[in-house]
Amino acid sequence: MGEASVSGSGTAAQQHLGGTKPFAGFEWMIAGRYLRARRKEGFISVIAGFSFLGIALGVATLIIVMAVMNGFRNELMGKILGVNGHVIVQPVDSPLTDFTGLASRVEEVDGVRSAIPLVEGQALASSPYQSTGVLVRGISSGDLQRLNIVSGNIREGTLENYDDGGGVVIGRRLAQNLGLRTGDTLTLVSPRGAVTPMGTTPRIKGYPVKAVFEVGMSEYDSSMVFLPFAEAQAYFNQGDSASSIEIYLDDPDSVGRLRPVIMEVLGRPALLTDWRQRNATFFSALEVERNVMFLILTLIVLVAALNIISGLIMLVKDKGPDIAILRTMGATRGTIMRVFLITGAAIGTLGTLTGLVLGTIVCLNVEEIRQFISSLTQTELFSPELYFLSRLPADMEPREVMAVVLMSLVLSFLATLYPSWRAARLDPVEALRYE
Repeated sequence: MGEASVSGSGTAAQQHLGGTKPFAGFEWMIAGRYLRARRKEGFISVIAGFSFLGIALGVATLIIVMAVMNGFRNELMGKILGVNGHVIVQPVDSPLTDFTGLASRVEEVDGVRSAIPLVEGQALASSPYQSTGVLVRGISSGDLQRLNIVSGNIREGTLENYDDGGGVVIGRRLAQNLGLRTGDTLTLVSPRGAVTPMGTTPRIKGYPVKAVFEVGMSEYDSSMVFLPFAEAQAYFNQGDSASSIEIYLDDPDSVGRLRPVIMEVLGRPALLTDWRQRNATFFSALEVERNVMFLILTLIVLVAALNIISGLIMLVKDKGPDIAILRTMGATRGTIMRVFLITGAAIGTLGTLTGLVLGTIVCLNVEEIRQFISSLTQTELFSPELYFLSRLPADMEPREVMAVVLMSLVLSFLATLYPSWRAARLDPVEALRYE
C-alpha cells in the first residue's frame, strides 16, 4: 500500500513537472532559490555579485562617457558655430568694398539667418599689468546685437553706444588676465600701422572697455576683442572695405545645399569656406575618440558577461544532484535549461537596470559632482585651458542609451546559453552516482 502511495505521488510529481508551461512560476521559484545562495554556496554568490556589479558599472560608465563626449561635442559645436559664421566669404581679385549690397542679397536666400561683414586682424592687447595676443574683430553695433552668443552673455557693462563711443568688448578671461574692468583702457598694438619713409610703424591705440562677455569657451573668452566696424577699418588700414562676410544659416547642416546658391547670389569671384572645412580635423578627432571609447568600455560589459558564464557553470556543478532529482521527478531538459537561463538573465537584467539608473543620475548631476570632487581634492579636474569649456557638459541621447542597454542585455543572455545547455544535458545517473 505504501509503495503504491509513493508510486502514485511520484507519478503525480512527474506529471506536474513534465506538464509545466515554459517560464511558469515553478521555474522562477527555483531560479530565485539558486540566486539566494546558502552559506556553503557563498563563493558562487560572490561570483554572481561581482557579475552584477561588473555589468552595472560597465553600463553606467558607458552611458556617462558617451553622454559627456556628446555634450562636449555639442557644446563646442554650438559655441564655435555661434561665434564663427557657417559660411565665410572672402574676396579673391578685388577688395570687398561692396560688402553692404552683398550681405543684403545673401540674407534674402531662404535658409540664411544673417550675413555679417567683418574687419579682422591680429593685435597685441596690453594693460598696465599684462599683455597677450588677441583676435580683433570689427563689427557694427547692429550686427553684434544679432550675434546672440555674445550679446546675450554680457557679464559687465553694456552694448549701448558701442559704435559711437569708440570702445571695445572683450572676453571675461581676457579681462581677468589683463586685470581690466569696464571703463579701464585696453591698449592695442598692431604691426600694420602707418607707412613712413622709414618703413611701417606699429599702430598703438588705447580703447575704453565698454562691456565684458562670456560665451563659456576659453579660447574665445581669452582671446577675442570686438571693435566698432569703422574704427577697425581705420585701425587696420582697410579703407572702405571689409575683410570677409560671415554667413549664419538656420541649419548648419544645410551648408552643402546652400553653398552653390550663395555663390550664385554673390555674383563676383569669392572664396567660400564652410564650418565643416574649417573644423574637419577637430570634429573628426572627436568622433574617432568617441568610437574608440565605446569599444574599450564595451569590454567591461563583456568581461562581466563572462563572469556570468563562470558563475553559472559553478552553480550547475554544485546543483548537479538537485538537477538529477528534478529530472527523475519528471522535469524536462527544457525546464532545467530555462531555470538557469532565468538565473543568469536575472543577474544581467538587474545589473543593466542598475547601471542605467546610476548612469542617468550621474549624467544629470555631472557638473555638481565635478565641483564637489574638485573642492575635495583641491585640484582642477576640468581645466578650461585644456578642454576649451568652462563647465563639464553631459548630453544623453536616447538612441545611444537604448543601444547600450540592449547590448548589455543581449550579452548577458548569450552568456547564459552554454551553462544552461550544459545543465540540461546533465545525466541524472552520473550526478547521483557519488552522492
